[in-house]
This record gives sequence, C-alpha cells and structure tokens, in this order.
Amino acid sequence: MHSVLLIEDERWVRTAIKRTVERTGLPFQVAGECANGLEALDWLSGNKVDLIMADIRMPVMDGLTFVDRLRERGGQEAVVMISGHDDFAYVQHALRAGVFDYLLKPVEAEDMTKCLEKWMKMKAASETAPTASRVKDVHEMSPVEQVIRLIRERLPGDITLTEAAAAVHLNPSYLSQLFKQRMHQTFVEYVLQMRMDEAEQLLTHTSLRISEIAGRLGYADISYFSNTFKRLKGSSPSEFRKSIGAADLIR
Repeated sequence: MHSVLLIEDERWVRTAIKRTVERTGLPFQVAGECANGLEALDWLSGNKVDLIMADIRMPVMDGLTFVDRLRERGGQEAVVMISGHDDFAYVQHALRAGVFDYLLKPVEAEDMTKCLEKWMKMKAASETAPTASRVKDVHEMSPVEQVIRLIRERLPGDITLTEAAAAVHLNPSYLSQLFKQRMHQTFVEYVLQMRMDEAEQLLTHTSLRISEIAGRLGYADISYFSNTFKRLKGSSPSEFRKSIGAADLIR
C-alpha cells in the first residue's frame, strides 16, 4: 500500500477525502491526518509517506506555504493540492512550488482515480531510471553535509556537537574544526542561525504567538529568545512581525 498524509483543517472534509481515496480501489492508505501545514511539518519530522494531499486555505500555516517550507527542508514527497477555490493564481503558485497535481473540492472519485494512477505511473518510471541520474545517497555526502542535513531534520529542535559527531562517527573536536573550515562559522553559530531563520519563517508564515514560537524552538525564557533573535536579525520578534504587516502573517 502507498501511504498518504492528508492535510485539511476541517475534519469532515478529511473524512470525505479519505473515503474518496478508498473508493478508487487503488493501493493507497491514509497514514496520517493533520489540521494545518505546521502540524504536518512536525508530523513529517518523525514519519514518512509516499504522497501528500494538502488543502490550500488553512489556519496557522496554509498549503502553499507548507509546500514552500517542505521543499526548503529538502522534502521530496509528491504533493497534491486540494482547494475549493478555482483561482488560476493558486494554480500558478502551486505549479511553481512543484506540486504534482491540483484537485478541486468536492473531489470526485473519477478525478481522484486519475490523479493516483498518474502518480503510480510517475513512480514506476522513476524507479526504472538509471541509478546515476538519482540524487546521491547520504553515504556519499561529506561529514559536514550529513551534519547540515541532520540539523535541518531536527528543526525546530536543537542538536549538540557531540550528538552530531556521533551521527557521522567523528571526534567532536575534529568535526568542530572540519565544520569551521567548510562553513566559515562554528557549529554552534550555524545551529543558532538556523534556529533564528526558522523563527523568522514562523513569524512570517504562521499566526503563532511569539511565546509559542519560542517554545517550539526550545526557549523557555521569551526574553532570552527575543534578545537572541534581535542580535542575529537586527530587530525583536515583535518588531519584525510588525514590519512585515499583519496581512503577510498568513498568505
């Protein structure tokens, strides 16, 4: 069975789409359900699926922003965008973001069948492609590249130098020197920069309160979080959010 993650803020709509998938009779099973894009990113940090179906308009983080953030994190899962808004602007953005297909609500079984069959054909074609054309495996990456990937996978959480060194089977001191030579900044500085970049994205693309963002990034002290953000970004979280305007909090 091919696994599917369903992202939709209304439970009854999720149920309807899930039943439509089942009605196709194709080997697909909904393995997870999330109410918004941010919840889905968290879910994907610990789970894997073959295909993602996401609504466009959702609270906290919308579907289009979710796809952008998924790609930024290196996620390669195929995404089918589902929306009740037959607006070409949405279709254009979705296509630019690299979504696999675009379906309109209410999704009919016939349309769902065509979409899933098309995905199966694409998957079969990719599996028969020459190995040399595929993305290089993690084992072919340098230790620093592996560590950077690990840091991105751990976001919005934290990771220590010792943990990273153990993951790539290197001495922490040696990894620290190697990382500094390659990235021109220390391991700790890089992790901090990535966490503040994540904070900036959450401030820009979600409606989470600043205290909630601090908590997601592991900061119990909001003042410390705010001061750290200001030191790296030039303004406090509240000042930054005001500067982008309320209209930009959710696209």
